[in-house]
Amino acid sequence: MMNIQALMKQAQKMQNDVLKSKEVLNKKIFEEKYSSVTVQVNGAKEIKKIEIDKNIELDQEDIEMLEDTIMIAINNAFKKVDEETEKALGKYGQGLSGLM
Repeated sequence: MMNIQALMKQAQKMQNDVLKSKEVLNKKIFEEKYSSVTVQVNGAKEIKKIEIDKNIELDQEDIEMLEDTIMIAINNAFKKVDEETEKALGKYGQGLSGLM
């Protein structure tokens, strides 16, 4: 017969481990450099910094390209967050995805 109390204790420990791992991830900074743009985001996918190379000269038509470059850099940084999250929390199983 399974000991429910031991099972609950194990589930609570796992939940605490997940929360600690997520907290560490949320504080971690992920940096992505794409062309003339560098973006920093944290593990909670909050943009912390966008840096544009000060040496580039922009014409009016370059602005659209710069906007695309910023978007790509941010999306690539978010992919890094997703990969790191999967590495850190994937061991806890897919059942926890709703908790994140």
